[in-house]
Amino acid sequence: MPARAAEVLQGEPLHSRFQALNSFLLEHQGLWRPRPFTQLHLPWEREHPALSHWLRQRPLSEADTPPEHAPAPYPQLAAQCQALSAVGELSTIELAPVNPRLNVDVPGRKWQQIEAFAGRLDFARQPTHWLDWCAGKGHLGRRLLGPAQQLTCLEHDPALVLAGEQLSQHHRLPAEHRLQDVMAADAATQLGSQHTAVALHACGDLHVRLMQLASAGGCRQLAIAPCCYNRISAAHYQALSTAAQASTLSLSVDDLGLPLSETVTAGNRVRRQRDASMARRLGFDLLQREVRGCDSYLPTPSLPSHWLHKPFAQYCQDLAELKGLQVTGAPDWAALEQAGWARLARVRNLEQVRNLFRRPLELWLVLDRALYLGEQGFKVRLGSFCPYPLTPRNLMLLAERG
Repeated sequence: MPARAAEVLQGEPLHSRFQALNSFLLEHQGLWRPRPFTQLHLPWEREHPALSHWLRQRPLSEADTPPEHAPAPYPQLAAQCQALSAVGELSTIELAPVNPRLNVDVPGRKWQQIEAFAGRLDFARQPTHWLDWCAGKGHLGRRLLGPAQQLTCLEHDPALVLAGEQLSQHHRLPAEHRLQDVMAADAATQLGSQHTAVALHACGDLHVRLMQLASAGGCRQLAIAPCCYNRISAAHYQALSTAAQASTLSLSVDDLGLPLSETVTAGNRVRRQRDASMARRLGFDLLQREVRGCDSYLPTPSLPSHWLHKPFAQYCQDLAELKGLQVTGAPDWAALEQAGWARLARVRNLEQVRNLFRRPLELWLVLDRALYLGEQGFKVRLGSFCPYPLTPRNLMLLAERG
């Protein structure tokens, strides 16, 4: 596949890119649907034995390094994924300077994301009334608020509403903070044609709800950076646009978690803790298969971090009790723990194939949203608003009615 220029998508390219991604994801779903964490052997390994063997031999220390010299079809797939996922940066605007103490209460990385998001709000008409959706304390809205503009912040957590009010009063900004469950029926009354609605990393159903209510309520402008596509109430993804509804691609909640499976911001301590937790779960998985006499994965709940400080034998016994399993005999706990770490190395390296499809699947989902907004009468632009290392969720939709 020839290299694809990284362009901001709007108009017909939104539809053509969606169809290209849709065909690609359908064709290769046997590579990205199976999860190495839950399966001892993946179906695609029989079809690509050389790639399987090469990845299984890699140590854990190399698992975070892209396997550039992996056998076919990895290099070809990587090139296709990169070409289909190429999206340009949205145009920038010059931001007015703000009180240097406005970001005192905001973690540094979050403030950088806010600045980047705000710098891409290149609307044809100057907004007059910002509506900060799922606003938290309203940091984004306060950054956007300019002279002769209004700001309304919607948030369902009373503590965050109160904290936001106090911050806005402290900075002497005319912001209204409203307690509102955006999923409730009365949320529709909060949006009107005067609003420019913004949502930076509102999860799943929350940002979809904004698109639906903003469309019905006649909002003229909308800016969304989607996040957490798997945070939905349904068991499967509910397509929004006509094109996605016509697709045969059915996505489970597990599938929707694929784009979120990378953490580029985690420090070494967090990564070590993640690896230790995964290795223990994989060791326990080998044990539970033997105890149950069933060669299938058994889902386990999230565990408090202090479980990692338990001796491995105690960890497994407590988790078995939690799942209603009886561990008999005298398992070789040291060998089982070592097997968990060895399996972690294989899992993390085999995941390299599945991980290629993270961005294509995410772009498919965001394009579904873009096409839906286009069907509601918006002129839509889709591009990135910040570098990937600042946040992997760097795709942004700008929508404006004529």
